Amino acid sequence: MKLTFSVALIGILLMVFFMGCNPATVDTKPDPVEKTGQAAPLARVEPYPMTMFGDTRIDNYYWLRNRDEQEVLDYLTAENEYTENKMSHTAQLQEELYREMRSRIKENDWSVPVRQGDYFYYTRIGEGQQYDIHCRKRGSLEADEEILLDENQLAAGQDYFEIGEFQVSPDHKFLAYSVDLNGSEKYTIYFKNLETGELLSERISETYYSLEWANDNQTVFYTRVDEAMRPYQVMRHRINTDPAEDVLVFEEPDDSFFLEVSKTKSKKYLLLSLGSQVTTEFHYLDANDPTGEFTVIHPRQYQMEYYVFHHGDQFYILTNHEALNFRLMTVPVTAPSIENWQELVSHRDDVTLEDVTLFKDFLVILERDYGLRQIYVRNLVSGEDYRIGFHEATYGLSLSDNPDFNSSRLRFKYNSLVTPASIYDYDLVTRERELKKIDEVGGGYDPSQYETSRTFAQTEDGLQVPVSIVYHKNMIRDGSNPVCLYGYGSYGYNTDPRFRSRIYSLVDRGFIYAVAHIRGSSYLGRDWYEDGKLLNKKNTFTDFIAAAHHLIAEKYTRPGRIIAMGGSAGGLLMGAVANMAPELFLGIVAHVPFVDVVTTMLDETIPLTVIEYDEWGNPNNEQYYHYLKSYSPYDNVATMDYPHLLVTAGLNDPRVQYWEPAKWVARLRITKTDDNRLLLKTNMGSGHFGATGRFDYLKEVAFEYAFILDILGSN
Repeated sequence: MKLTFSVALIGILLMVFFMGCNPATVDTKPDPVEKTGQAAPLARVEPYPMTMFGDTRIDNYYWLRNRDEQEVLDYLTAENEYTENKMSHTAQLQEELYREMRSRIKENDWSVPVRQGDYFYYTRIGEGQQYDIHCRKRGSLEADEEILLDENQLAAGQDYFEIGEFQVSPDHKFLAYSVDLNGSEKYTIYFKNLETGELLSERISETYYSLEWANDNQTVFYTRVDEAMRPYQVMRHRINTDPAEDVLVFEEPDDSFFLEVSKTKSKKYLLLSLGSQVTTEFHYLDANDPTGEFTVIHPRQYQMEYYVFHHGDQFYILTNHEALNFRLMTVPVTAPSIENWQELVSHRDDVTLEDVTLFKDFLVILERDYGLRQIYVRNLVSGEDYRIGFHEATYGLSLSDNPDFNSSRLRFKYNSLVTPASIYDYDLVTRERELKKIDEVGGGYDPSQYETSRTFAQTEDGLQVPVSIVYHKNMIRDGSNPVCLYGYGSYGYNTDPRFRSRIYSLVDRGFIYAVAHIRGSSYLGRDWYEDGKLLNKKNTFTDFIAAAHHLIAEKYTRPGRIIAMGGSAGGLLMGAVANMAPELFLGIVAHVPFVDVVTTMLDETIPLTVIEYDEWGNPNNEQYYHYLKSYSPYDNVATMDYPHLLVTAGLNDPRVQYWEPAKWVARLRITKTDDNRLLLKTNMGSGHFGATGRFDYLKEVAFEYAFILDILGSN
C-alpha cells in the first residue's frame, strides 16, 4: 500500500500506535474491592503537576514510566496476577476456545511458490510448529527442496521471536535476514552463504525494517535507528567485512522523517525514500553502482506525497500533488524533476489510487471505489484497459508478490469475512483467473452457513459510515444478538473486512462481528481521512458511536450487548468511546491503547512523537493542546460507570509505551463508580504485537474471548 509511506511507516503509520499522556485532577478515592476475589493492586499516588498555557494537569501515575524501578515491575506483575485471579474460573473455557481456534488452522501448510530467476521460493510450516521454514527449489517444483532458514530452530528457547527482513542476493547465493528477540523492533542482521550453509561472522545490531541488496551481490544497504527508534541513517555494508567499517550513505536530521531503502521491480534502481506523515521524498541510484551517489527526484514539499516506480526509460510517479485521491504521472529517468511530470492516469473524486505494479507490457493499479478495492489494468503496448471485478458485498483485496517484470500473469489475494484467503494468478492477456490456493479452514467451518453484508450508519453531520458485518445465516434481527464491533480509524489506514477464522468462535456462539469503516481511515477516499485527523479527530469517535447506534436501530442488537474492540490508535478510540458513550457497551477490549495523548505528544524523546504531529497535532500549539486534552482518554476519566474493560500492554512496546495502559487502568480503578471488571494484562516479554508464534497468539485471543463470553454470561 503506497499511501502510507513504506514498510517502516506501514509498521509505524498503518498501525502506528504509540506512547503516553496524563490526567487532570488529583485522585483520592480509595481502591475499590470488587464483588468477588482479591482487590486489585493499588498504584501509589504521586502527584506530578504539568503546566501548559496556564493549564495545570496533575498526573498521579507519571512514576509508572520508570521501567527500571522494581516497584514498577512489581506493580505490573501484581496487576497480571490480579487479572489471572479474576479470570481463573474461565480456564476451561479458554482451553476450549484455544483448541477450537487451533482446529481451524491447517497445521501442515505452505505458501504458493514465487518464481525468482531459476528458483521457486516458498515457506512451509509443519504440524505443531509455530514458525515458518523458508525453502526454495531450483528449476521446477519437482526439484529437491533446499531449506534456507528454519525459524523454529532460531526461536527455540526464546520467549519472543520475529523475523524482520528476509532478502536473497540477486545471484541467489547469499541470504540477509534480521531478527528481533524481545519485541522492541530493534533488529540484528545476519548473513548466510546459501551455497555452503555457513553463517557469516558479521552481525549488525540496532537496525530497523528495510534492507536491500545492490546488483553486485556483495553490497547491502540497511537502516539504523536513533534513540527515539527513528530510522534516520542508511548504511552500506559489504559482506565478509567488519560492520564497524560500514559507510554512512545518508542521514536525515529532521525528526519528523523516517528513512527506507528499497529496489525497483525492474531491479535497475535502488530507492532511498524519506517520509513523514504527509510528505515524501525519493532519491535513486543505479543498482549496478552501489558506491555511487543517490540523486533526488523531487525535493520534499510539505503535504505532497509521491511514490516511485520504474519502467524502461521512465519513472512512474504516484502522487497526491494537485490530486487529493492521487494520480499517476510519468517522467524520463534522465530528467525526473517535477516540471517534466506528465499525467497518465488522472485524479477522480470518487476513486483513490492506492498501489501500482508494472510489468514489461502492463500497468496494474490497485484502486478503491466507494470503499471497495478493484484492479485496473492497462496494456502498455495497445493502450487497451479494463478492470477486474469481484462479487461479494464487502471484501479485502491486495496485490501479492509479483517479482517477474517480464511476466503477463498477475498474482493477487482475495478474501472476505466469510471467504478464506485465496491466491489467484490472473492472465493479463486472456483475462482468465486461476485459483492457486485457498486457505483450508478446519473445525467444521462451512462458509455457506454465514452471510456477510455492508450496512451504513447515519452520522449527526449527515454522512454514511460503512459497516461490514458477518453473522450466522440463522441470525434473527430482534435486537437480542451480541455484537463485537471493531474499529481503528487513524493514519488513513483501512481495516478491510478480511477473513479471520478465530472470529467464528464468537459468531458460532451467536455474535455478529462488525467492522466500522470510520473517518480517520481513507475507506471512502482521502477526504474521509482528512475529516478524521487533527482538529477533526473526534469524528472518528462519533462515527464509531453512530455505528453502534445504527446496529441497535436496525435491531441487530441492543444497548449493553455490544463489545467494542480496537488496538493501538484503535485503543485510543476505545478509550474515547468509553468516556463518551459507556452505556452502549457491555465490554471493551483495548489492545496496547494510545490513551495518554497529551503527555506523549509533548515528549519528543518517545518514539514516533514528532512524526505524529501531522496526525494528531502538536500540543505545543495552544489550539491543539486544548483539543487533544478534550478527548485524551486518560485526561477525561470521569466519576461514572464504565463497561467491563480488558486492557493489554507490552513491556517492550516502542509504539505505545506500556505505561499508557497502566496509568489509564490505575486512574480508572480509583475513579469509576461501577463494579464491572477492569483488567490489565501486560506481556512482560514482548512488544506492540504480542506473542509471535501462531499458537501462542491464539492463547492470547482465547483469553480475550473468554473474557467477552464470561461478561456476556454474567449480565
